[in-house]
Amino acid sequence: MTLISKEEKSLKTSILIVTAIAAFLPSLLFTALVLGLPAIGNEFNANAIELGWILNSFTLSSGIFMLISGKLGDIFGRKKILSLGLFLYALSTLFISLSPNVYLIIALRVVQGIANAMVYGTVIAIVSSVFKKGERGRAVGINLTATYLGMSLGPFFGGFLTQYLGWRSVFLFLAPCFLLTLILCQLRIKTEWSDSAGEKFDIKGSLAYSFALLGIMYGFSILPSLAAWIILGAGLLFGILFFFTELKVENPIFEFKLIIYNRLFAFSILTSIFTYTATASIGFFSSLFLQYLKGIDATTAGLIMIAQPMGITLLSTQAGKLSDKFNPGIIASIGLGIISIGLGLFWFINENTHIAYMIVLLIIIGLGFGIFSSPNTNAIMSSVDKKYLGIASGTLGTARTIGQSFSMGIAMMLFSLHMGREVISPAIYPDLLLAIRTGFLVFSIISALGIIVSLNRNKRNRK
Repeated sequence: MTLISKEEKSLKTSILIVTAIAAFLPSLLFTALVLGLPAIGNEFNANAIELGWILNSFTLSSGIFMLISGKLGDIFGRKKILSLGLFLYALSTLFISLSPNVYLIIALRVVQGIANAMVYGTVIAIVSSVFKKGERGRAVGINLTATYLGMSLGPFFGGFLTQYLGWRSVFLFLAPCFLLTLILCQLRIKTEWSDSAGEKFDIKGSLAYSFALLGIMYGFSILPSLAAWIILGAGLLFGILFFFTELKVENPIFEFKLIIYNRLFAFSILTSIFTYTATASIGFFSSLFLQYLKGIDATTAGLIMIAQPMGITLLSTQAGKLSDKFNPGIIASIGLGIISIGLGLFWFINENTHIAYMIVLLIIIGLGFGIFSSPNTNAIMSSVDKKYLGIASGTLGTARTIGQSFSMGIAMMLFSLHMGREVISPAIYPDLLLAIRTGFLVFSIISALGIIVSLNRNKRNRK
């Protein structure tokens, strides 16, 4: 009995370490890259929309493959899918460092998005497979703390390397880190989880789902053009096809009864979409504002942008612990309210805004997100049976990337409306500022709507 207890403790420790590192590295890379975007733009003479696609191509492919990765993990093993994701991350990160143009970077970011789906589509499911209710909130909080610690260090890390060694050094440094994490995963985790082993993979549903999400996310990102509405319409038609396909399949890629009959799960997922839509472009806007409009170097801009994810890191684990004892929906709603206030106050920034004002707002948003994230994740993972953990984790990851893609779509739409496809220069700085301020105001309204959704999650389920 003692031996089993020691083995279980060792396994839990190993899982916390490996999944924390696996969650840390992608977030570090994402926020580090944001600081390198102006340098990439200068090297390849890229406009704001092309720079936006370096981020949006990643979120688009990640969103499409997130649910698929979660289901593949349920069937073939979550550790296997996580390991494949880490391998693809290492390979694509190395090749991006050698890219001769911005278009190859965008293409390789699609590959990184697939890798990201494999990592984030499985890490929370693995944690939830081992840590039961009552201890899951703390474990999820630790994992999310690692994610936000990566976000915290990323701006300084990316800014420093970009300023002194060039933007390519960010990718050259991180490629072997992903490889080492893969090796650690193979050495430390000897257990596999495949609660739906033997089920047939739903290929028809996966294709319908992929085309639906591609049409909706891509169409939204190129609004307000006519092509955008056509692609959006096609995406919605594929969405309807996906729904009816899943009702007929014996082992669907997504269990719609989780949405129809499980109100807590459905509204928590919807809250995630609202929240990530409202917050995902903060780093993008902040980087452009600080480096172009304020004339601050990449390293200093990175230090300033640390304020937001540091606020998240400080409260994620504690909020996760609280959600094991109290209603996670109420805790998450409080956090979302704080986020909305911080975003609304960004409307008042201009070229003369003191940096201290911006730091305070980033801290406010970070603290709000720290209060929101772990309880919301705990609510989602605790609302489903064990066999659906992969689907729940994949759906959560999909909600995050859909929100991120919508957020970048709104950002690029505002840039298109105010600046067209002009290369960023002092002549269009006033238009850039107006686009950024409008974006923050829109995101504040979206987060406020998210509060309403969040507060309605705990009403009685359908029978």
